[in-house]
Parts: sequence; C-alpha cells; structure tokens
Amino acid sequence: MSTLAHTMMTAARPTDSGLVGPGELDRYPYAEAPVPDRVASPSWEGADPELGRVGRRATGSRGRGLHGQLVQQLGQMIVSGDLGADRPLVPEEIGQRFEVSRTVVRESLRVLEAKGLVSARPNVGTRVRPVSDWNLLDPDIIEWRAFGPQRDDQRRELSELRWTIEPLAARLAAGHGREDIQQRLSDMVEIMGHALAQGDALTFSRADAEFHGLLIQVAGNRMLEHLSGIVSAALQVSGGPVTGCDRPNDTCLAQHARIVDALAAGDGAAAEGAMRQLLTVQPEVERVVPAPREH
Repeated sequence: MSTLAHTMMTAARPTDSGLVGPGELDRYPYAEAPVPDRVASPSWEGADPELGRVGRRATGSRGRGLHGQLVQQLGQMIVSGDLGADRPLVPEEIGQRFEVSRTVVRESLRVLEAKGLVSARPNVGTRVRPVSDWNLLDPDIIEWRAFGPQRDDQRRELSELRWTIEPLAARLAAGHGREDIQQRLSDMVEIMGHALAQGDALTFSRADAEFHGLLIQVAGNRMLEHLSGIVSAALQVSGGPVTGCDRPNDTCLAQHARIVDALAAGDGAAAEGAMRQLLTVQPEVERVVPAPREH
C-alpha cells in the first residue's frame, strides 16, 4: 500500500465538521444590497425557531457561524418553495424572526443573491427569484434540492449530468498518462477495497469521491475540470456516504479497477465503457438521498 493509501486508512475518521478557514465569505463576489421598503411579511412556517440560540452556541454551518446558519435556513426555505418566487424578504423581519443582527441578515442575503436565489433592487427591495435564475450547479443548491421536494428531479438531473461528464472524462484521461495521477487513482481503489472489507462506508465514499474528481481533473479539459466540484457534490449530497455505487460492493470496486487498468493501458474506449458500466450498475436515480445535515 502506498503512503497516501496508508495515511487515509490509518488516520482517525471523525464526522466532518464542515469548518473552513477565516475569510470564507470573501469568495462571494456580491455587491451591497439596497434596503427595501417594508412590505407584506412572508410566512416563516417551517423556519427553525432555535437558529439564533443555536448559532450562538456553535460555529454553525460550513464554518461561517450564525451567518452560515441563516444562509442554510433561508436557502432551504427558498429551494423547497416555502418562500416562493417574487416573495419579498424584509431584513428587519428576518432579523426579528431568527434573532440575528441586521449585519448577519445583510451578509446572508448577499450570499443568496450570488447563488441567484434572490435579487435586490432599489425601490423594490429583496425578492425571491424564480428557479430559472438559480445557479443550479452551486453545491449548496444541489444539496438543498437533494433533500427537498425536488429530490427526485435532482437525482435524475445529477445522474444525467454524470452520464454526460464522466464517460467523456474517462476517455480523455486515457490519453494523459501522468504517473502521479495513475498512482493516486490506484490508491483510491485500494482504499475502497480495504474500506469494503472493514464495512467502512464513510472511508469508501471519500475515496470514491476523490477517484471521480481526479479522473475529471486529469482529462486535460479545463471546462470539464471546472465541473469536478459538481460531481463531488453529486457524490456527497448532504454529507452522507453517497458514492458512485449505491452501496459499497465487489462489483462496484471491480468497475473502478477496470477504469484504472484501461487508463494505464491508454485505452480510452475501454475506460469510457467501464465508466458507463459503473454508472449503469447502480444508477443514481435509484438512490435514496440522505437527510439534511443537522447543525
């Protein structure tokens, strides 16, 4: 077993905290949102009444503290349809409902605006945007749809997207014989084999997600590489052990090994065929998407 494989197998494997480093908000290129006029209050049915108090006890969603929890709560409500298109969102009312400051509300709405879920305009205020405006490739939106009312559509669409992306990536990757990537792919298959033998679904899913991400990255197509995060989100919606296989098994493992062998042989057609067979053996549409994460 290589050093990388050994490290992944022997390291402690606590549940992901979702924590990130400071300055995470800087990655959102949003502009200042205007303060809307006070309009009819939206219904906050289903909102978490404990959000404010919970946020003060824990670091919260994705390491963004109280702000991250509010993004998560409002995002779920919009994607689920609880806050429908063109619904006004009044910062003062949101702040009162969730017991958070105006600054937290403003920052949260900016993040949602960057995802295409809301828009803020002078003299109009902040309103929920229709589904056609959402960034459906955003990992958060993928996750929110995955356990909301649109879960069946999300599974089908992710499955169709993977069918488009991954077989092509496997074919292209066969023409880029980078030994370091080949070794890492082999490591992932080895890790998956050990995890399967030990009944460790979490380690299996992590190695599987890295396998598929690496494959896209080594395809040599920058536009495909840009989509690697989407495949990762598809494999790990809600943070659960959802993998390229419905359940870790020998057939799934063998298909991954076939892909690695085809890549090593430089056989693009075989790599593409093995990937198609892998995606067919355990189709995404038959899978049960895990429940949303608790924060």
